[in-house]
This record gives sequence, structure tokens and C-alpha cells, in this order.
Amino acid sequence: MPQLRPSAVLLIGATCLGSGIALAAARQALIQLAPPLNPSNSTATLQAARWGSLDPERRRDAALLLSAQPERTAKERQQLLQGQGWGQGPLAAVVLKQSAQSAATLGQGPRAQALWQALQRRFPQEPASADALYALGEHPQLLRRFPAHPAALAAAVEAGDSLHLARWGARWPGAEALLLSACQNPKQPLTPVQRQQLASGLLQLGQWEPAERCLAGQPPSPELGLSLGRSLLRGNSAEQQRGQQLLLKLALQHPTSPVGTEATALLAEEPGAAALALLEQLPANLRNGSAVQARLALEQRIPWQAVLQRWPEEPSSWELQWQLARKALLERRWTEANQILGAISSAKLPAVLAARQLFWQGYIAQKQGQSARAKELWHTLLHTQPVGYYSWRAMVRLEQPLPTAARAATGSNQPELTWQPLGSGNPRLDALWRTGQALEAWESWRHQRGGRSPQGPEQLLLEGRLRTGIGDDWTGLGQLEFANLRLPQSDCRQQWQRAAQQHPRRFQAELGMAAQDEGVDQELLWAVARQESRFSPGVSSPVGAVGLLQLMPDTAAELAGRRVSTEELQSPALNARLGARYLQRLQQLWPNQPFLTVASYNAGPGAVASWLKPALPDPKQEPELWSEAIPYPETRLYVKKVLGNRWSYQLLQGDPAQICQGN
Repeated sequence: MPQLRPSAVLLIGATCLGSGIALAAARQALIQLAPPLNPSNSTATLQAARWGSLDPERRRDAALLLSAQPERTAKERQQLLQGQGWGQGPLAAVVLKQSAQSAATLGQGPRAQALWQALQRRFPQEPASADALYALGEHPQLLRRFPAHPAALAAAVEAGDSLHLARWGARWPGAEALLLSACQNPKQPLTPVQRQQLASGLLQLGQWEPAERCLAGQPPSPELGLSLGRSLLRGNSAEQQRGQQLLLKLALQHPTSPVGTEATALLAEEPGAAALALLEQLPANLRNGSAVQARLALEQRIPWQAVLQRWPEEPSSWELQWQLARKALLERRWTEANQILGAISSAKLPAVLAARQLFWQGYIAQKQGQSARAKELWHTLLHTQPVGYYSWRAMVRLEQPLPTAARAATGSNQPELTWQPLGSGNPRLDALWRTGQALEAWESWRHQRGGRSPQGPEQLLLEGRLRTGIGDDWTGLGQLEFANLRLPQSDCRQQWQRAAQQHPRRFQAELGMAAQDEGVDQELLWAVARQESRFSPGVSSPVGAVGLLQLMPDTAAELAGRRVSTEELQSPALNARLGARYLQRLQQLWPNQPFLTVASYNAGPGAVASWLKPALPDPKQEPELWSEAIPYPETRLYVKKVLGNRWSYQLLQGDPAQICQGN
């Protein structure tokens, strides 16, 4: 065999090395070009990535996403996650945790124990380790290291640690009874600090009377006093007076602190001459603030123009503007109403409030014969807030048909909640969310926040999304809605995304079947369920309404033809069917009049019939104005919320590009 010269050997080696480098570079380029996996990917796509991707991180992402699918068995999850606990990131910790849980479910005790120990040893600071400490029985260490984590709260309930629960998780299941017992029958004398902690926890649960008794005559801290005052305002007239006096005292004692400012704002919202007289006792700096000045302007004590001009971005000014405008609209003082609505630029308002302003400005323009101006304003509205009550009314007034793409068959099977990136700015939370680990993301957020309430609309939006991601719609949807009333405007597509976050399609099977059987559309049932219970079947109202569509027991008995127990009404299927039946009867009573139908569901058909008078707006010709004339504030808001929800559910089934491009 001929011998290769050294130069030839070097040439061949260099060529091979270059080829290897080129192949490695090409492989890396392919990895980087592949879009990140997320819960919206199909099972087939995830399976292909799980077994065929060159990137180990992508393979693990696929395994986590597949294991997170609700139909997976413990055995399947164990197989999918096998060998994926490598590395040092939070996803490795989650793999170990879920592998341990699967092993425990399958009765593999020693294996589960070894995985828990490995998790605790390798990731002592990761929130997933809280579950390891709980499983290993190391509860004291768990309470110290992860006090706000759900595993720690569960351990505190088991240990009867009421003080830990009062500080870190008063709303955790089982905490309320422990807090009440700790105040009523303490096993040992309570210190003043402990009494404050327990009272604070009870106030979080709305238990203001036990909270006061727990204080045993001790004056509350400023923050606790603020919570107590806020709770008293929701009581009877005597309790409201006590709450007002407590808030006045706090404002006088803390005139330059956030406590004093918040106490003043709460006082300024209280109706009646007595509350107005209390505002006059405040120091000058608080009297001259936006909340008090807005109240004085509403009472016609001072000109409203100065308030709106000075504080155009304050919620108290927004409320003042609307209350004045609504009164002028109902009295058909169009020019004055337009002047009030124009006093704050719509660009300074959150999108929801800007939509309301633009709709009524267009309405006024139409009443004054300015059709072109009305259309211009309504088109601007649709760009500002493409989804919601006022977008629906703008499209009706513009005589635009419902987009074809938005129509969907009743009971169609769609994702309950369309997946969107979390965008929290926290890589750990974003990675957990993207790989389908919503519960892990929520637990990580709760640990990070230490159980504290979110501060500001951005944090409120984030926590609301995390809560709805784990099915806690009662709290999460409320947080999302409030955040939407404070967040600045954004582009059409982002407003669409925010609306999608607020309209999950829960209980598709139950509501779809009820809609089909009773002859109502499923979007209306979604709309009512979202407003009535926020999709929480076990919730009951203070007046006794129960379940998904909040039916009164007597109404349910009439609809069912027999007595129906509370437990039965908590069944989503039965509640949906009876609620749909009631809505269908109301639709027969008020054919083609959704405003009257929805108002009757809330206030009763008798009350609605009494609002059909010649002196009031005609609900057929002026339904928007008629709804503003409803004398019950709760029903007035309810009608707009439910009909806005119904429209949103219809529209959100379409293509956002079609809607936003059209605007």
C-alpha cells in the first residue's frame, strides 16, 4: 500500500475537521431556526420533536408538554419523563418532582423516595423542592424555606398552625376554621402581634366581626384598620357609619401616607350627606386631592371642568366624567353630554373606558345629524377595543354583519383557553408556562411574591393569567377584569389577546348540550356563566343563588318540576340545563330583545316590565339608552357585561387578523 506523505495527511485531517465544523454549525442553525414548542402544538408535532429533534432541550420540552396533557396516565408520564431530569434549570427540578409523583401514584414507594431525595439534594432553592420536603415529612424546614408555597400551606393546615396561615395563606382550604378557633379558644395566650396577624387573616376572608373580637379591644394597625373599614362599608347602615368613622380617623392620623390616601378615596366613594360632611373634616392636602375633588364636583359643589382638566388620568376623574355624562345622556342634553365626554381625551383612558366614551360620542353625533362623524368615531372605537359590549353596539350602529369566520357550531370542541406566551419578564415563569406547567408557574410565582397581593395592573394581569391557567377562574377572571380597567391602551391585536384571556370556554360539553336541548346559543350560556359565577360551580350568592348559572332554589324547582337540592344545583350539567331553560322562557317572553331577556335573568321579568314606560327610552329603538335608565345599578352593569360577553365569545372564535385589519 502506498504511503501518504505528511502533507497529504494534514490536508485530509483539515478537510475532515472543516466538514465536522460545518456539520455542527448546520446542526446548530437548524436547532435555532426551529420555533419553541408550546401547548398549542399538536400531539403529532410534539411526538416528532420528542423522538426526532437534535436538540436535547427541545426533546425535554416536548416530553413535558406531552406529559402535561390531561389524558395522560401516570405510567405514560413516567415513561415520557424518563431520563429528562438532567441539567440545573427549573425544568429539571420539575421533571424530578413529576417523576416522583408518578412513581408514588403507581405504588413505587422506594423509587418515589429516591426521586424526592434527589430533588431536594440537587435543587434546594427551587419551588419544586417544597413538594419534596412535604413528601419527605420535613415540614418545619418546609414552613421556613417556602412559607407561601401551597405545600407549606397544606402542611400548616395539617399541623393546625393558624398563625402561619394567617400570615401566608388565609384563603387556603381549611384555614378559616383554624383562624376562628385560634381567636375564640386559644390554646395559649396570644400576643398583640399575633392578634393582629389573625385578625388580618380573618379580614381577608370577609370575617370582620370575628376579626374585631380577635383584636380584643386592641387598636388595629393602619393597614389592618384600612381593611376593617373597607369591610364595614359592605355591612348594614350602622356598620357603614362605623366604617366611615374608622376611615376618617385613619385619614386624620396618616394624612401623608398611602393609608390616608386610600382611606380618603374610600370615603369619597360613599354616597349620602353624612359621608360628604366627613370629607370636610379632612386636612387640606387630602381635601384637595383628586378623589375628594371629584366627589365635590359630582355634588355640584365645584366646577367639574377643573377636576377633569387637572387629573385626566385618575380613576376618580373617569368615574366623575361618566356619571355626569350618563345623566346628561338620559336627559337628552346632547351638547352638554358631548362636552363632558370630550373633556378627557380618549387616548388617556384605558381601552374599555375609551370604547364607552367613543360609542356615546358617536351616538350623540348621530342624534345631531352628523352621520359621517358618528361612523368615524365608531370605527375608531373598533380599533381601540375590538371586543366587548361597545364594539358590538358600534357594529350594530354601523350596520356591519357579524364576520362569517366568527360563527361556530353550538357545542364545538375548542380549547378552553387559547394559549398565549406569558411574557412575565421572568425566564423561569415563562419557561414553565411555555412547557405546559401552569401549576408549577403559579406555585413559583406565589413563592416569589411571598403570598402578597399583586401591585399595579401589570402584576394583576400576570397573576390573573396564572390563576385562570390553573382553573381558578373565580379569582383570576376578577383580577383580569380589574387590570383591564387600569392598563393603558395597546394595539388591536393585543386588545384581542387580552379579551381572549378573559373569556375561557369552560364546561363546553355541559353548556353545549344544554344549549342544544333548550334552544339557546352556547355563547349566551358562556356569557351568563362567566358573569354569574366565573365558572365556579360550587359558589353560592349571599341571597342563596347556587351554581354555574346562579339559580335560586325556588326557580330551579319550578324549572325542574321538583325540589332540587343545593348539591344537585352544584352539578354543572343540571345547573346548565335549568339555566338554559329559564333563558329560553325569557326569550319567548321578550322575542328578539336580548336586553330585556338578560335584564330579566338578573332582576326578574316583573321588574323589567315596570321599566317599559313611555317616559323611558324604547328598548327596541334605543336599547343602549334604555339599559342606562335601568334603576338598579347592579342590573345596569349586568346587562352590559353579559351581552358584551356573548358578543366577545362569538367574535373570539374568528380570526383576529380579519377584525384588526378591517379596523
